Amino acid sequence: MANTETALKEALTSIEGATGVALVDYTSGMALGTMGGSKTFDLNVAAAGNTDVIRAKMRTMEMLGLKGGIEDILITLSDQYHLIRLLNSRGGNGLFLYLVLDSGRANLAMARHQLKRIEEELEV
Repeated sequence: MANTETALKEALTSIEGATGVALVDYTSGMALGTMGGSKTFDLNVAAAGNTDVIRAKMRTMEMLGLKGGIEDILITLSDQYHLIRLLNSRGGNGLFLYLVLDSGRANLAMARHQLKRIEEELEV
């Protein structure tokens, strides 16, 4: 079992192309932990903004009567991938991992696989 800091460090160092990662509470929009980012990319601002993405998708699923759960959400930009993975593990209800990848260096399939493994090992 990994704590938040260990899980974030593992995501940033072991996922090819990762430039930032955060553990976020989507009920409040607050980042519980961040690693990486830059002066021009504030992970706390991104974390808060992506809570709106999750809430909007959940409302849409409810209006459509969809019963499945969200596994992850991918946002592709011209030079980045933003991967949002909702936690389904012990105590992870209401939380998500947010991963920023350099699209020129990242293998998206491997990043999704590794983020899922990190989520499964995370003890919140």
